[in-house]
Amino acid sequence: MTSIQTCLVLGKPRFRDTDIQQVATNQGVLSAWQNAFERHKTEAPNTVAGDFAVAMQTAAGTVFMAVDRFAIRSLCYREVGGRLLFAERADELADASTEIDPQAIFDYFYFHAIPSPRTIFKGVYRVPPGHYVLFENGQLTVAPYWKPAFEEARNQPFEKLRDEFREILQQAAARQLDGGKAACFLSGGTDSSTVAGMIGLAHGAPAATYSIGFEAEGYDEMEFARIAARHFNTEHHEYYVTPDDLVSSIPMVASSYDQPFGNSSALPAYYCAKMAKEGGVSTILAGDGGDELFGGNSRYAKQRIFNSYRHLPSLLKKGLLEPLFSLPGMDQIPLVKKGSSYIEQASIPMPDRLQLYNLITRLGVDQVLTPGFLQSINLSAPLGLQREVWSSAMTCNLTNRELAFDWRFTLAESDLPKVCGTTRLAGINVGFPMLDDDLLAFSLRLPVEYKLKGLKLRWFFKEALRGFLPDEIIVKKKQGFGLPFGVWLTRHDALRKLARNSVMGLVDRGILRAEFVERLFSKHLQEHPGYYGEMIWISMMLEQWLQSHRAGYAIRNFN
Repeated sequence: MTSIQTCLVLGKPRFRDTDIQQVATNQGVLSAWQNAFERHKTEAPNTVAGDFAVAMQTAAGTVFMAVDRFAIRSLCYREVGGRLLFAERADELADASTEIDPQAIFDYFYFHAIPSPRTIFKGVYRVPPGHYVLFENGQLTVAPYWKPAFEEARNQPFEKLRDEFREILQQAAARQLDGGKAACFLSGGTDSSTVAGMIGLAHGAPAATYSIGFEAEGYDEMEFARIAARHFNTEHHEYYVTPDDLVSSIPMVASSYDQPFGNSSALPAYYCAKMAKEGGVSTILAGDGGDELFGGNSRYAKQRIFNSYRHLPSLLKKGLLEPLFSLPGMDQIPLVKKGSSYIEQASIPMPDRLQLYNLITRLGVDQVLTPGFLQSINLSAPLGLQREVWSSAMTCNLTNRELAFDWRFTLAESDLPKVCGTTRLAGINVGFPMLDDDLLAFSLRLPVEYKLKGLKLRWFFKEALRGFLPDEIIVKKKQGFGLPFGVWLTRHDALRKLARNSVMGLVDRGILRAEFVERLFSKHLQEHPGYYGEMIWISMMLEQWLQSHRAGYAIRNFN
């Protein structure tokens, strides 16, 4: 455990009160936060923009903590002997006697990360995005200071919104630059390409761009990155990740996080950041957030289709369709089978419906996990957290509620820790212009039909940037830095050996069933490398983290 701290300030906060911002300029950010807390108490974070984390103790012994709306900056805390200790990382608050939380391991299998407020360590918690922590007179309060509130603007001309949007994007990119070499990740998608172009406008010179490729059919989109690089005349750099790269770097990347982390894009992100560091970059910009703020994920259109069923007359649903599709033998007819599946999924409310697509629940938790491990966890806890987050957004619209849901689980708990963790490991800083507070405010008031127009994803974003982005990128399908891990497992002996030995380590610890792991490698992987490769990946990264941080951990009496 690290030594006790009395204050910790991270990030680049911008104080909206001009006099407090002046305090930050003249006396430092900590003094500004102290001033803000004195004036606004727990509402202080609502007067601050930018990415930030703050933890401070007053003269009276009160501890106040807060993180930004997307938890770009992270803080953890732990009560010890009537005091509240805090640190940036969970492992800084744990010692050799701190127990591993089996529930956190199950949450990891469910989400491929461990969502706040839980961490891998019992008694150590992470501040959720948009939340504050107050420890006063021995009482601990954890509550949101901000909740997404959608207030759609009506009768706004498209041209006016487009011009405002472009101006905000340019300002957002400018705010993230640090005066050094202007650079960004470039996958060839709309978000990273937009950031590359906006850097050019904000910086007055083309960006340096960094892209990752894979020698695997269906996974490499380097050509789109090259199209964007040519279009914006960037200083372009490329690196092709190989299976040998994974073998050499998986243990290092896995152990660098303060708890198990299973987003498989972490390895490509690390190599991209490493390349930028070697190129003299101190801060690299990332495009994360565009899909989640402006309706770019295909599941938004899919869920709109399912939601339409819920608006059919009850007599039609209950009196005709559901009895018809439930008749014996109907599920054997291909087209009827699809109709039955549609009715089954559409009949389940959100966010419970998402469990139908969850990897660990589809595989069957009792088929994957040992009985002893299952006895130590609450299987419904992840869904309970999802329901809580789902209901917290202030909107009546399904798509907007999905966006807010993804701000928590896709961005704050997965994609942002991926980029922040790997850039930190590479030794550079990262900025997220797509998550700028002004852009967030713009998204909150943008009409929902501008985000998802019928079934057209991120309609406004693409139309507003038509003529700025290359047409090929506007119409391309989404891909990103997807890793062909499962495909490589079937072809690369050293990678397969590392993966198998790692996953078998979880069998020895009493977490995974031996028979499941045997089927996973001998049968399922060959049948569907991409799908089952994901299960192998998250299991491998869990074991690699445990080997580094808690080598002796095991479930006792797991049969």
